Amino acid sequence: MWKKYKSQMLSATPMRLFALVFAFVTLNAHAQDTKEVQPWVLSAAQVHQGAVVMYQKRIAELDAAQLLDTDADFLVKAARILTRLRAQAALDFPESRDWRWEVHTSAEPEETAYAMAGGKLLLSLEQARLWNLSETELAMLIAHEMAHALLAHNQDEYAFVLDQFPEWRLRSFAELEQAVDHDTQLIKALAPLGKEQEFQADQAGWRLAVRAGYPIAGLLRFFKKLAKLASYPNFESASHPAPAQRYARARQWAIAPDDSAASNAR
Repeated sequence: MWKKYKSQMLSATPMRLFALVFAFVTLNAHAQDTKEVQPWVLSAAQVHQGAVVMYQKRIAELDAAQLLDTDADFLVKAARILTRLRAQAALDFPESRDWRWEVHTSAEPEETAYAMAGGKLLLSLEQARLWNLSETELAMLIAHEMAHALLAHNQDEYAFVLDQFPEWRLRSFAELEQAVDHDTQLIKALAPLGKEQEFQADQAGWRLAVRAGYPIAGLLRFFKKLAKLASYPNFESASHPAPAQRYARARQWAIAPDDSAASNAR
């Protein structure tokens, strides 16, 4: 079939040849336009695998700089808390039962605590020491970060970008992962969603820690410290709600007759 088409092209008149070429280019452009508007399918497996790659890269960087897991006792405590919380998470979020949870600590002064998709956590030693966190208070911090992963917040961020900025459907997933954390335009657009996700992680993390058996008074102290140690407790930042507002919500959960206010529903 290709040979026949080729022979017709060679024997065509210049005008006919031009028409054929124009038609071919037009059809190609139409096909490209059609391709551009197709939904960019984003799977949980893809998000989890991407998180593993980024997490391992960060862990390797900290290790090379001798900033990884420098406090063995603190790491043991964090791992113990994670084991307890992940057992409860397996009941509340069955899809997490097969996750390979992992926690490490960073001695980098500017590092903050965070969780990545699929259960990859990094904790800040500087934050833990500055706040003088008890085991229960640390459990609240870890439960909050776990909740980000359990509620698939990374995937929601990517979905938001693909919906609001369709041009990103034509870029690679690796580029999208980097842009969410570094592209000024996307960071600004994602800010309202990010603040709402912080509230969601507070709620789901509180519920997770309570159901895992941690005392409410200790969990509430975490939020009290959050507000007390903030430079401007009544003002939200570019990425987080006002600490005083988060503390006020936690106080309501502490006096609630049950944990229904801390729903983990998405």
